[in-house]
Amino acid sequence: MAILLSLLVILACLSGSFGEEDLQKKVFVFPAASRKAFVRLNVHLPQPLTSLSVCLKHHCPLLRPYSLFSYATRSSDNDFLIFKEEPNVYSISVGGSDVRFKIPRQDIPRWEHICVSWDSRNGLIYFWLDGVLLPRLGTKRGHKISHQASIILGQDQDTFGGGFDIYQSFMGDMSEVNMWPRVLTTDDVRLLMKDDTVPNPLASWNAFNYTIQDYVVVTDEVP
Repeated sequence: MAILLSLLVILACLSGSFGEEDLQKKVFVFPAASRKAFVRLNVHLPQPLTSLSVCLKHHCPLLRPYSLFSYATRSSDNDFLIFKEEPNVYSISVGGSDVRFKIPRQDIPRWEHICVSWDSRNGLIYFWLDGVLLPRLGTKRGHKISHQASIILGQDQDTFGGGFDIYQSFMGDMSEVNMWPRVLTTDDVRLLMKDDTVPNPLASWNAFNYTIQDYVVVTDEVP
């Protein structure tokens, strides 16, 4: 048994940090631009998704484009992508089709809490910034997001599980990453902003199953 445990520790060191943790009051820090550093979400998906919601908080000093949440499948490297294209533009991709939400530009970088929901029935995409719902846009009505997925924070996958570009990498702090297989309501989003929970997540910051690759640090939230 001791030999087996030693082998598991060695494998963990070789492949990066991993585990399921309660990350409340914690953040992922991406300290430098990189084509190697990312966090992989380990999520059990028993069937294709006809709706999907993702929420997260991030604090980033970059003026260039960067990827926050990349859900790639064998058929589409951008089956669900949250990408900050410009300081005042978020690009959301579903099944390789993009829509863009414009937000007020901030002179000084600050924490932004975002939630994105997509519904296959009507193709509508809902985008909340700091609890405020922007006018809805739509794409890929009738599409199904494959459950055979590679889900990565901090990099844009141009191939399944890879194809990273350093000039699209995230740099800064990220926290409170959650996923659900349904469309959220504004009441749900407001609960999350009060550090409350929304039931039946696919991935929960309270019990986050993840793998760290390369230079990403898990540390305490700054008071």
